[in-house]
Formats: sequence, C-alpha cells, structure tokens
Amino acid sequence: MSEYRKKMIEVAMPLEAINKESAREKSIRHGHPSTLHLWWARRPLASCRAVLFGQLVDDPSSWPERFPTEEEQDAERKRLFGILEELVLWENSNNTRVLNIARKEIAQSLARSRIDTDEGTERDADVAAGDVTSDFIDSYLAEVAPPVHDPFAGGGSIPLEAQRLGLRAIATDLNPVAVLINKALIEIPPKFAGRAPVHPKAEKRTSWSRAEGLAEDVHRYGEWMLDEAKQRIGHLYPEVDLPEEHGGGKATVIAWLWAPTVESPDPAFKGVHVPLVSNFFLGMKKGKEAWVEPVVEGRDYRFEIRTGKPENAADIKKGTKLGRGASFRCVMSGAPLEPDYIKAEGKAKRMAARLMAIVAEGNGKRIYLPSNDQHRASAASAEPTWRPTGELPGNRQYSNPPLYGMEEWGDLFTSRQLVALTTFSDLVQEVRERAITDARATGWNGDELGLEEGGNGSVAYADAIAVYLSFAISRMTDLHNRFCTWSPLPSKEHVAHLFGRQAFPIVWDYAECNPFTAAGGGWVKTTRFIPKVIEQAAIGPEARAWQSPSASSHTVGEVIATDPPYYDNVPYADLSDFFYVWLRRGLRRVLPSLFGTLLVPKTEELVANPHRHGGKSGAKTFFERGMDSWLSTVAKCGNKSAPATVFYAFRQSETTESGTSSTGWETFLSGLVRAGMRITGTWPLRTERNTGLKGSGNFLASSVVLCVRPWAQESGSTITRADFRRLLVDELPAAIHDLQKSNLAPVDMSQASIGPGMAVFSRHSKVIEADGSAMSVRKALQIINEVVGEICDGEEMDLDGETRFAITWFETHGFVAGSFGESETLATSRNVSVAAVAQAGLLHSAAGKTRLLTREELPEDWDPRTDSSLTVWECTQHLIKRLEQNGEQAAAELLNGMGPRAEAARSLAYRLYTHCERNGNAEEARAYNGLVVAWPELEKLASQATSSAQPAAEQAGLFEDNS
Repeated sequence: MSEYRKKMIEVAMPLEAINKESAREKSIRHGHPSTLHLWWARRPLASCRAVLFGQLVDDPSSWPERFPTEEEQDAERKRLFGILEELVLWENSNNTRVLNIARKEIAQSLARSRIDTDEGTERDADVAAGDVTSDFIDSYLAEVAPPVHDPFAGGGSIPLEAQRLGLRAIATDLNPVAVLINKALIEIPPKFAGRAPVHPKAEKRTSWSRAEGLAEDVHRYGEWMLDEAKQRIGHLYPEVDLPEEHGGGKATVIAWLWAPTVESPDPAFKGVHVPLVSNFFLGMKKGKEAWVEPVVEGRDYRFEIRTGKPENAADIKKGTKLGRGASFRCVMSGAPLEPDYIKAEGKAKRMAARLMAIVAEGNGKRIYLPSNDQHRASAASAEPTWRPTGELPGNRQYSNPPLYGMEEWGDLFTSRQLVALTTFSDLVQEVRERAITDARATGWNGDELGLEEGGNGSVAYADAIAVYLSFAISRMTDLHNRFCTWSPLPSKEHVAHLFGRQAFPIVWDYAECNPFTAAGGGWVKTTRFIPKVIEQAAIGPEARAWQSPSASSHTVGEVIATDPPYYDNVPYADLSDFFYVWLRRGLRRVLPSLFGTLLVPKTEELVANPHRHGGKSGAKTFFERGMDSWLSTVAKCGNKSAPATVFYAFRQSETTESGTSSTGWETFLSGLVRAGMRITGTWPLRTERNTGLKGSGNFLASSVVLCVRPWAQESGSTITRADFRRLLVDELPAAIHDLQKSNLAPVDMSQASIGPGMAVFSRHSKVIEADGSAMSVRKALQIINEVVGEICDGEEMDLDGETRFAITWFETHGFVAGSFGESETLATSRNVSVAAVAQAGLLHSAAGKTRLLTREELPEDWDPRTDSSLTVWECTQHLIKRLEQNGEQAAAELLNGMGPRAEAARSLAYRLYTHCERNGNAEEARAYNGLVVAWPELEKLASQATSSAQPAAEQAGLFEDNS
C-alpha cells in the first residue's frame, strides 16, 4: 500500500462520460451560471463536480483489507463509476437521490480515513457503517469535512459544485467581479432559501422551496424597472413605420445599424464624411438576401436597402474595406482611406457616425428599412448625465480602440446607450428602497444589516435583489456598446455581443440595440435567465466568497481545487474593467469594500502581462515567482488526506530543434516540483462538442487536471537518469493497466500517463543527467512518453502470432501491399507462416505481394464462435466494422462470442490508435478511438443479452428428455 490512501482521481476516472457531459453543457442555457454573468475560461460544472467527487472518494485499491482481490477492486470501482456517471448529468444537478448517494460516498471515505488515523469518533463510525440518514450525512459533511477552497474562483464553478456535494465552500479571488459572481452563486441563495417573495404582485403560494422566492422577486422588480425605464427614456427609442409591403402600421425596432465615418481625404469632397463599413450584408439566407447599398448623389450619398439574389456578393460582403486592418475606400471618389489617416481622424475626435439601416420586428422575421430623419434625431437627442471613466488597457493585442481616439471606458458607448444604461442603473437603487419597504410591510423578521455585514433581514434581502439586477445591467453592456456588430448569417440574424473572444478590438459598422425589444439585447431577454440561475443554485452548507490575493487566502487543512490563470492567455483584470465600472456604479454603497477602487486591482494579478511588467522577460519572472509562492502555500496548507486538484490549460506551445513543447505547461510542472509537490495524476478534460463516432475523433484536451500532494523529500533522494527510467519501467505498466480498465479513450492516454510518470520524477529531489546536470521537466516528459510507448509495444508478446505479425506489418505498411519476401521474414520471426496468417483471414498474398485485408474486405457473416483460428486482430477489426456499419447492438453481439480475447482486442485498439495518431493517419486513428469510447456500452449490451438468454435456456431445459 502507498504512504497514503489513494483517491479515485489518482487511479481511474470514467473520463469519456465526464467529457461528454462537459461538452454538452455548452448548449445548456436555462439555469446555467454562464447566463448569470460572463466570465472567461469558465470550467464546466460537470467536470468540476466529477473532479471533486474523485478527489474526495477513496479508490478501492487503497483499502486492500476491504477489497483484497483485483476483481473485487474492479467491481467496486465500476460501482463508483456508475454513481459518478449519473452525478455529472445536468438533469441531476439538484436531484436529491443522486446527490445523497454521492454525499454518502464522500462522507464514508472521510469517516474511514479519520478512523484509520485515530481521529474518529462514534459519529464517524456510524457514517462508515452506513446506518445513518441523509440529513445526518449532510450535517456531518457541513461540520466535519474540511472546506473546499478555490483561490482563483473566477466564474465560480468549483465552489458551486463543492456546495452542491454538501461541502463548505470558500471562493476567493483578487478580481471583484469574480467575487461578486461567487457571492451570487454560493453565498446569497442559501441565506434566503425558503423565504417567500415580498413584491406585491408576486405569485401567491403557501411554500417556496430553495431560493425560488428570491428568484420571483428579481423577476417582479425587473418588470417594474422595465416599465419605469420606458416611461423615462422610451421616447429615445421610437417605433418605426412599416411600408405597405410589410403590412403597414408600427413596429418595434430591434436595432439601428450605424457606419462610422471620417472626412474624405479627396479635396474634391472636402467636408463629406464617408462610411467605414466591413460588410453591407443584412441577411444571407438563400433566396432572402438583404443588403445595404450606398447610392452617391453629387456631393452626398444615401443608403438604400436591396433584396433578392445579389450579383456582386463578394463586393457586398467586404463593404468599403480594401483588405485586412483599417484600410477602406472612399465611396465618393474610390480613393483609399489609409489606416494612419483613420487613426489620426479618430484621435482628433473628428470621427462621426451615420445611420445605415433599421432592423424591425416582423412576423417571425427581420424587416430591414432605410434610415430616416426621425430616428436619426432621436439618437442625437440623447444627453447622458454620467459616463464611466478610467483609461482603457494599454496592451493593444486585445484592446486597440485607443489607437482611434477611444481612450476611456465611456468612449465605448454611444450617447443613447449611456443614457439607457445609466437609467437602468439608477432604477436599481430605487428597487432596493422599494424592496426594503415591501419586506418590512410583509412582516420580515431579522436584523437590518446589509449583505456586507452578513445580515439576512430586509436590508440584506434588498441588497441581494440589487446584486442580481445589477448583473442584468452588466449583461446588457455586452450588447449595448459601439463594438457590437450585426450578424447576417443564415442561422440567425442578430446583434453579436462584444465578447465573442477575450478581447475588444475595434469594429467598424456597429449595431445599437433597443432595450425595449423582446429580441436579443432587450431587457426582457437579458433578465429572464437570472431568476433561473437563482432557482438552480445549490442550497448547501455555509459558503463564503471574498476578495484576496491567492497566496494569502489559505488556511491549513483545506481541500484545494482550483483553476489558476494560464500564464498570459486571459487578461482578466483588464477585460473585467468593462463590467466593473457599471457594477460599481450600482453597488458601491451595497458592497463598499468590494467596490472601493475605481478600477479592478491589477498589480497583484497573477498573469504574465508584458505591458504591465516591462516586457516578456519581466512578465515571465513575475508569473513564475507568484506561482511558486502560491504553490508553496498549497504545499503547506493543503489537506493531507486528499490531493489538491488544479485545472491547467494545455495551449501555449513553442517549436524548437527538439520538437514542439508547451512552455506554460512545463513552467507550471516545474513550479510544482520546486514547491515540493508530488504529481499523482493528470487527466485531460475535453469541453468541445464533437460530431460522434464518425466525426472528428482526434479531439484535443482543452485543459488538464493535475492531482498533487505535498511530498516530504528525503535527504539523498537524488537518482540518476538510468534509475528514473528503471522506476518508470517498473511502475508505469500497472498504472497504464488501470487507465485502460477505466476505459480511457486512446486519444487521452498519452496525457493521462504523464501523471504516474511525473509522480516518479517529482518524488525525488533531483534526477541527475550523465553530465551531472539536473534533469529538466521537458526531458522527463520525453522519457515518460518513450517508456509509455515501450510498455504498450511490450504488451504485444501476450498476443497470438498472427496478430503480432499483423501489428508489425500494419505499422510498416498499413493496408498497402509489400513484398512477399518481407512478409515471410516477418512471419518466421513471429513463429507463424504467411499461409497461416492468410488462412486466419488477416491478409491476402499473391503474385509476390502481401497486404492486410481492409475492414471492407472482411466477411459480413463472420462469427467468433465458429472461427477455428480466432485472432485478436480479427476481433478488433470486426468489432470496428460492425460498430460503424450496424451500430452498438450488433457489435455487442460479436463481443459476446469473443471470450477472453475481448479485453485483448480493446488493448490492441489502444496500441493501433497510438501508432496512427503519431503517423498522422487521423481517419484510421478515429476508428480505434471510437471502439474504445463505445466499449462500456458494448459491454453493457452484451451483458444484457447474456442475462436475457439465461432464463430462456433454463426454461428450455425443463422440457429435455433425461430418461
């Protein structure tokens, strides 16, 4: 047994089920935290829930006294996999039965560990025995289990899922926007769970479960805000008159489409402002195309709407742009508008805007109309009384508006947008006062402290409503700014929000939303998601979220699970200022300590930002020192019975003479080793949807989860390179065997194998190279990959000779013919003959040539039960063929007849996948990956078929003549 009890996540996880559900989350909207407020690089809830469960539940192999044989350990692991596969489903997020089962497993692992270390009490013994109620388990976890702490809490996925699993959650972050998101997810809903709403028009019920009452009030007060805003500023957003061809009458405007303009540089058109447009298309549905066309009349021009099939689609699509970047043509003279000229006009504040088109709500369609004087005048009449200040980020890689004279946050909004956002922001304060009055009128009992003081009376309740409605305004800013474009794509003609990626670059023609439309960008659609998030929140034990730098926020004994910054991938602080300036306006009196600074704190942000730290070298040094400091804190404070888990993006790469490597990844691994941490597992998590078995199968991990434990390295624990390799050869086979038995997809095997390999490397103070230098993490990773390949190759010796011949031939020739002499030499080395391999149905040999049979050439009626020379190669290839052509049920029928060769066929699929992937044969690699991914379902179907056949056989036996 190891020096500690291993957790599931350090041995085996049902990775494919976790990845499948994590990717599926991207299509889920109602109730998902992503619809509360935008946060960059948010981790899927399913993967966080699974990681926490695996991090806290013991692996069966860690209790040999309970599960003495490998078969018993496999059976128990399979049971735990079943729990986890059910737990990660979105539909089970608040399923009491499923959550109770998961919480019980966590509690029992904790209780057994406490008993094992002589910390146990009678309460632990009761939990370990299992004779307790779910309420007992809940109170045990809330009081005895160590808290789960995420020091880079970000979008809140990890703390939320910890709370869902019955654990105390701690969420800290330097960024106040992230802290507010976490408060809204884990602190506020439990505080007001079970409370009835206070709004006079709220639905009447006898009872309110979870935080439904709070959700109802957010909905009702949001409706009041919309009505009030319409009375105050509705005149700025007039309806549009429809022409007779569209039925006449009035229609609500969805958006106004504007073109930025600069004065023509041609002296003949001095004083004429010409448009900077990147795309004239309004709609691109086939047969229903619509676009804007500039029509020149003397020294002026106008925009007209065209419909029908365009003859010059390419020209329409590029607008007035001449190429990439800020290069345009003058619609008056055709003269080029150079980027430097446009920048100079912008900095001189001479850039203006002209209304191109109006998009109105139609009967199930968009109606495109030309601009008119009334709508131009309405926009021009807006006079903002407030605008956000503060300089835009200096890094032009993700923020280049200052190059065009837009230097402050307020410059990113039109005057009408500023008036609208300010009006809604003011109304939040009015809602807060009304909510306090309404709560007291309903007989609210409790203190009068606000949220910041920890109160739960009428003031704190009104503060909570203000928080959620402020999120609605913050969400609106993503669609109400002058960097939102109109998307004419056939799938959806709509306003595209600003943060389609982690930057806010300059855009040209832009769409101005109507806050009073029912379409995207309107208050109704913006706010409808927030109550659903409140309803879906986990109502668990005490949870706290506060602002703190990562290294100073820990206490001893915490279970640490986190998703730290990825080197220089996301400039969180700079981006979130966009939202912060509006959130601060509405909430600085509600949460004064959280919104005490003018902008988001940046000096201590753990990101390698060259602009902030004097170039790339300074940024690298700052990041490494900060990460080392934090990792050292984790090593000192982390819980001793459970590993810490760290999500890390596997993206930054560089190519050198020795190949391609991941700089950020290796830097992070090196930091872990320096901090005295031992890496005990690595799991690739994929969060992108795929197209199924026949779609793209070579999926890349979007992030990796590392399991790490503090490791007290003994003096003299230095080993040589040869020792390191020998230890890998001794220890990795068992680890790879466990990974394969957990049905890890072949595409993930290489990354997952790093965990047990780095466990060997990181438990020694130093590995010495032949020249006396210390081995780098990069070299260690290379050696680990080499040994993993050798181990997989070594498994070939346990296979039949025909299969070993086929493997070597395939890895040399694929399915292409080679010389007979070569095949004869190979067959002799495998102790078989070419004729025997051909007779077994693996190859075709004639006219001096030999080649493997493709799957298309394999017989359709093949049956492993009647094959007199059954080989593992045949089993693997026929399973893939049957799976691809006839589906899982048909493949399961084959699997049933393969006996002990079935498991060998799966192992062979791993081997063949690795070869194909390394050699760029993606299509063939996809086939082997698909077989392993489908394996659990094949086993399940095969088992069901066996079970159903057994009673029938017994019944038939009753009628046998035994005389």
